[in-house]
Amino acid sequence: MATNQYNEDSIRSLDWKEHIRLRPGMYIGKLGNGSSAEDGIYILIKEVIDNSIDEFMMGNGKKIEIKLADNHVSVRDYGRGIPLGKVVDVVSKINTGAKYDSAVFQKSVGLNGVGTKAVNALSSYFKVISYREGKFKMAEFTRGVLTNEEDGKTEEGNGTYVEYTADVEIFKNHKYITDYIDNQMWNYVYLNAGLSIYFNGTKYFSKNGLLDLLDRKTNEDEIRYPIIHLKEGDIEMAITHDVHYGEEYYSFVNGQNTTQGGTHVAAFKEALVRTIRDFYGKTFDSTDVRASLVSAISVRIQEPVFESQTKTKLGSTEISPDGPSLKAEINQFVKAQLDNYLHKNPDTAEALLKKIQQSERERKDMAGVRKIARERAKKASVHNKKLRDCRIHYMDEKHESRLETTLFITEGDSASGSITKARDVQTQAVFSLRGKPLNCFGMKKKVVYENEEFNLLQHALNIEESIDDLRYNKIVIATDADVDGMHIRLLILTFFLQFFPDLVRKGHVYILETPLFRVRNKKETIYCYSESERRKAQSKLGKSAEITRFKGLGEISPDEFGGFIGEDIRLEPVLLTEDSSINKILSYYMGKNTPSRQEFIINNLRSEIDETSDEEEVDLKKEDLKEIEEAA
Repeated sequence: MATNQYNEDSIRSLDWKEHIRLRPGMYIGKLGNGSSAEDGIYILIKEVIDNSIDEFMMGNGKKIEIKLADNHVSVRDYGRGIPLGKVVDVVSKINTGAKYDSAVFQKSVGLNGVGTKAVNALSSYFKVISYREGKFKMAEFTRGVLTNEEDGKTEEGNGTYVEYTADVEIFKNHKYITDYIDNQMWNYVYLNAGLSIYFNGTKYFSKNGLLDLLDRKTNEDEIRYPIIHLKEGDIEMAITHDVHYGEEYYSFVNGQNTTQGGTHVAAFKEALVRTIRDFYGKTFDSTDVRASLVSAISVRIQEPVFESQTKTKLGSTEISPDGPSLKAEINQFVKAQLDNYLHKNPDTAEALLKKIQQSERERKDMAGVRKIARERAKKASVHNKKLRDCRIHYMDEKHESRLETTLFITEGDSASGSITKARDVQTQAVFSLRGKPLNCFGMKKKVVYENEEFNLLQHALNIEESIDDLRYNKIVIATDADVDGMHIRLLILTFFLQFFPDLVRKGHVYILETPLFRVRNKKETIYCYSESERRKAQSKLGKSAEITRFKGLGEISPDEFGGFIGEDIRLEPVLLTEDSSINKILSYYMGKNTPSRQEFIINNLRSEIDETSDEEEVDLKKEDLKEIEEAA
């Protein structure tokens, strides 16, 4: 029997661009298709902008212009510009850049000189121009290969221009969701007061830093006291409590949004609890202090250590090499600044105390119910027929597939059966609902433990204490595209928004898009996700093409389903716009019927009949509305 030989010929050296293209995850995290804020196409934008931000932080250039059209991105800053003799090297040679000189970039975002090289290698077209003191240097690349260079004189002001097109060979079937980019832009200006960013013509600017951030993330009529804004040196914080369950943290290091937190967030949580205990002279439970907390923290440190190239989690324990402990610095800052603020603002101190005491009462009120529910869930988990688990989980931090872990929430045995048979058992799990869930709008969290289905779902997700130990990165609501399916979707979303809003805020909740039609002839099959797609497919395949309307997920065979939940899965992220109030959203959709809600439902229901007159379509939608109202 032949065996593979392992010798000198087996050893292969890759150049920089080949390695990046072969292992893009090492440089930009997961590739994704654009449905998640941490997908690669957004990391590419960030890597380019980070260099412009570093220039601003060093006092150079107060404006950055970003444009996105189709798949084409351009970024222009007005900093010093890359030294002309090093333009090509900076974007195409690993370990080349100014960020290694800490005297030039003391507390920069782009640390290791890899970012723009990754963008270059992963783009089908990449162009960089440096404008510096009346001269320019331009270089063009195709998938990291230099194709053209030019230089000469210019009347352009100093700065750097980068444009690129993400390579569809790497980023397959991707699309940009501008809400994610919008959030990126706001974070940049909150962390860099005085900087103006223009994205597709819209201006982003912040005067008050993290105070503006929290003001935008909260609703004035829901916060319990005015936002506390503290800033000194390289540490800035903003704090308030609102009416929602859970804890909300927006954290940053050197202007980088550390979405997974890290040592600075852990230190902040500990310091906050300790300071509040000392101020009131009471040994509050830490969960009562932090319940409904909304906060933001920003630190700037020298040579930060992140846990990956995408810099989403801080690992540093010191402010600077051979410097003081990061934990000690944050503790000292919070103890001095927050204690001083509460003494000077007695009304805020009183409101904060009342909020903590309310959380304490609610926790104690739930204690008995929680104990019974835990025992019930423990027994059920041994033979939990609702959950078909997968082998890899989101909290398996060392596993490269953790970001792909998905829980599909389905309705009915047939739908859950189809997904279960078609799924990837390594990363995809299925939770099957029994009928319509309870409408929990306006209810206390006690109902999560009293309702068996909610309790089992909570335990399946592992989010009882917090979402830090969430078992699946993506929670996908997979319901039928009909009236009942729409209602069940709203009920599940109500559960998450009411009791676990951080799951939505942090981008873990999605809606599964499944095809409404299958159009096929003997040579080709096309799956269509909308009426317009069906018409195009029918036009392409001819009038004799067979058209199948999928009314329920259970009608789709497991073999077909595998194509819809695999590499080409279509997910619609559930997003909260910054000016959205969760209470108002839930009141609108799940509260008492109002004319405005009825009008919304009528205007947004999809008709199941292809060819109808306007009058017939309105009548159909009114009938569907009646079904929803009766179900609610």
